[in-house]
Amino acid sequence: MQTVLIVEDETDLAELIAFHLKKEGFRALIANDGNAGLQEARNAQPDLILLDLMLPGMMGTELCRVLKSGEHTASIPIIMLTAKGEEIDRVVGFEVGADDYVVKPFSTRELMLRVRAVLRRTSEQGHKGATLIIGELIIDTERHLVSVSGQEVTLTSTEYKLLMNLAERTDRVQSRELLLQNVWGYNYLGDTRTVDTHLTRLRTKLGPAGDLIKTVRGFGYKLEKP
Repeated sequence: MQTVLIVEDETDLAELIAFHLKKEGFRALIANDGNAGLQEARNAQPDLILLDLMLPGMMGTELCRVLKSGEHTASIPIIMLTAKGEEIDRVVGFEVGADDYVVKPFSTRELMLRVRAVLRRTSEQGHKGATLIIGELIIDTERHLVSVSGQEVTLTSTEYKLLMNLAERTDRVQSRELLLQNVWGYNYLGDTRTVDTHLTRLRTKLGPAGDLIKTVRGFGYKLEKP
């Protein structure tokens, strides 16, 4: 049974989400502030975290950043929950490592679909069990490890899936729309800027190997052999 941690200070909403998660066959845990959420995430090692942006004790963005930089929590996918819908809030959420973003008020059906989509793409990451070597970039797909010049690089589940989509199609251009479909698992409201935000983060994390990812203006991206 997969475990979902809900970090949400609105008790009624947290319990409603937990109720529907249990109906869908998940184990649900609740933390009502940022500090409790951090402790619960470290102790329980959930399969996914639903994280409110506005939290007492520690803001959701800060908690997301801490979790994504932690050795034992970096690979846990995170869906941000927030009442804010402006582009800047989405960008901030993605910049600190969130894998998806749901704006309140949302339907529980939509949320369950997002939960399953994120968990599905996370579980599909290591499907080939091979090692891809592209210049100084090495991807061990069996162990889900990425390294550049011998130094391990910690990626979120979405960043890893995005890199794999490019690496498995080296030198072939991938449109933003196709990347949205392959990586996010559904049409993300047509917002292709989601891809751009994640690609920027991925390039930064890859350091010198980030230059292997080329932008094809007006269309998308490709991973180019050196």
